[in-house]
Amino acid sequence: MLVLPAIDIINGTCVRLMKGDYSTAEKVAENILDTAKSFEKAGAKFMHMVDLDGAKEGKRLNSEVILDVRKNCDIKIEVGGGIRTMESVEYYLENGIDRVILGSAAIKNPEFVKEAVNKYAEKIAVGIDAKNGFVSAEGWTDTSEINFIDLAKQMEAIGVQYIIFTDISKDGMLSGPNLTMLDELKAAVKCKIIASGGVATLKDIINLTDLDIYGAICGKAIYSGSLDLAQAIEVAHMAKHNGKGANL
Repeated sequence: MLVLPAIDIINGTCVRLMKGDYSTAEKVAENILDTAKSFEKAGAKFMHMVDLDGAKEGKRLNSEVILDVRKNCDIKIEVGGGIRTMESVEYYLENGIDRVILGSAAIKNPEFVKEAVNKYAEKIAVGIDAKNGFVSAEGWTDTSEINFIDLAKQMEAIGVQYIIFTDISKDGMLSGPNLTMLDELKAAVKCKIIASGGVATLKDIINLTDLDIYGAICGKAIYSGSLDLAQAIEVAHMAKHNGKGANL
């Protein structure tokens, strides 16, 4: 399983939220580039970056910070937040970003997602963020009446290969990922599932590998110290091969 450390950005600063509530934003690192380099040094192969201002406003607002990381790190990067047009998709991909995450667009403009997938295939991921099983959009400020499984099936049907799933109630709470919803999602579609929200300890990493989840995004756990990134990467790589899951 792939472990993706996360950098969420508000006004050029690395922050974490609780349950997607912008009013809870807490600065968790002094320097974004230094943080990214520390993730790379710990052995991370892929990093998850989100422009939270962009997610709320529907346009790129922290892209310069993100591309500064791209220019100065060798780690692969996926980016989400405010990507609502093909111009924004192309902007990131043409500037070296490895995967672009479409979130609100999956609900508001599925034809745009289809166009992006047709052109860029595996370089496009869809973020499905759910509150009580229903999908939220616009930086989690707008909850729809669309069930997360239904949206996942729609996205699979148009060729989406990667789904990043967040149970908003778990995000930033260090209470463990929603294994039930992740298991339901994995059973419903053949897409590669990346779990986001709630990861706190190595036990959570083991639980996700036991579900055969493709990837796990880890944010607050790394910053708070409850999860050592290098150890998580090693455990995620080894767990399925040596039976560690039963002992953690």
